[in-house]
Parts: sequence; structure tokens; C-alpha cells
Amino acid sequence: MTRIALLQMCSDIDPAVNAPVLVEAIERAAGRGARMLFTPEMAGMLDRDRSRAAGKIVTEDADPVLAAVRQAAAANGLWVALGSLPVARRDGRWANRSLVVDSRGEVVARYDKIHMFDVTLETGESWRESASYEPGERAVALDTPLGKLGLTVCYDLRFPALFQELGRHSCDLIAIPSAFTVPTGKAHWHLLQRARAIEASAYVVAAAQVGDHADGRRTYGHSLVVDPWGEVVLDMGGGAPGLGFAEIDPERIATTRMQLPSLANRRDIAQSR
Repeated sequence: MTRIALLQMCSDIDPAVNAPVLVEAIERAAGRGARMLFTPEMAGMLDRDRSRAAGKIVTEDADPVLAAVRQAAAANGLWVALGSLPVARRDGRWANRSLVVDSRGEVVARYDKIHMFDVTLETGESWRESASYEPGERAVALDTPLGKLGLTVCYDLRFPALFQELGRHSCDLIAIPSAFTVPTGKAHWHLLQRARAIEASAYVVAAAQVGDHADGRRTYGHSLVVDPWGEVVLDMGGGAPGLGFAEIDPERIATTRMQLPSLANRRDIAQSR
């Protein structure tokens, strides 16, 4: 059994406000025996006002939040799955980038969110992530102290093909850091998280944003850990930010895959003509 920590956040529009929250969470998680901390999507800054955000979105090597996380990870000997940061690319576009920092403070993996949140809801909420962010193009999985970890971000949750690809990598865990809206969270959050865990015969770790944010949005919360059988082992609720803990059991993964070998039984389906 290996302990993990999840940070449920209400990220501010100012990275200088969010960085100390992340550092404190790293210190607390390490102090309570966690091997890895998982944070939500846009942990460094959450701001739907693109003109206001533009001056604070910098290249990865200049990002003060990432620098603070790397320093704290090294100081506390803790791995950090940094859900995502808005990162400036060389071509002038932005990436919604998930990063994994090891216990030495080194960035050991990067994943750019593939599926852009371009939707209009019945509530009147309208989002066009692709207006500023460039989608990623490849799945990412890496070895960690917890086993093989697959990386996704938020809206990726709705696209099974990505999770099928991570299944081919035999991921033991899949991170789904998120900033889900309240209407879509109420309708689909738990259902989809459990389905993805079952499909992959893996743990799903979904650290989430929660509450009323400075940019005017409201997020659903309910940071989750779901085991390979689809059982929810941690639900942090929709009320407030905080730090939660769960245990990852390798035997649970092995037993599930032995009973229901869906990964081994999967067949490629020919496309119709």
C-alpha cells in the first residue's frame, strides 16, 4: 500500500497567491507519509479573462509556480503530479500543460491537454479553450513510485480513445486533474471517472478545483480516487478546498486484472467502409 495526497483547490487569478498554497500542500503531504501529491488543472492560475491572464502566462522555465513546486518537492522528497499550468509556447500559443516533478525537483514528464473545452451549456456558460490554447498530440505515461502513471487533463475524460491508448501502456494509475463546471459535474463527473477506472483496470486520481473563483466561474469539486473495480475510495466533496489522502494497493490492480482481463481481451475493431 502506498499513500497519495490530493489537493482540492480554489485557484486564484494570481500565481503569487497559488504558489504558497501548493508549497504548503507539498509540505503537509510529505509530513503525513504521502509518496506523491496530485493537484488540479490550472493549479497555478485560473483566469478566463485572456487579456488579463496574458501577462502572467510565461514559458515553463520562467514560471514562478513551477519553480516553487520544484523547490518544495526536492526539499520534502515528494513526487508531485502538477495537474496543469498555462504555459507559453515558442510559437506564441498557450498550452494547458500537466507536469510531473520527481522527489529531486526534476520535471520528468509533460503532457499537453489534447481535447479543448469548446462548449455552450444550457445555463448560458460558454467556453472556447481552443481560442488561446493549442491542443497536444500524444498520450504520455511514465514510471513512478506508484507504478505506471498516465496523464490526462479534465475534458479529456470524455474521450475514451485516449484512455484506451493509456490502457495499452498498462497504466496502474491515471491522473485526471480538472476544473469541472457545476452543471457538467453534477451530471457526469462520478459516472465518467468510475467508467474510466473500470475500462483501464487502474486507479483514477482526479484532483479538482472547487468553489467560487476570482474570475467569476464556479467549479464542482469532488476530488476523487476510484479503484480498478470502479469503487470510490475517496470523495472530497463539493464544499471547500483541502488536502485528502488515499492508499494505492497494487494487489487491487492485479486482482482486478486477473478476474476481468479486459486489457488482455481487447480487440482492435476494423473501421466500416
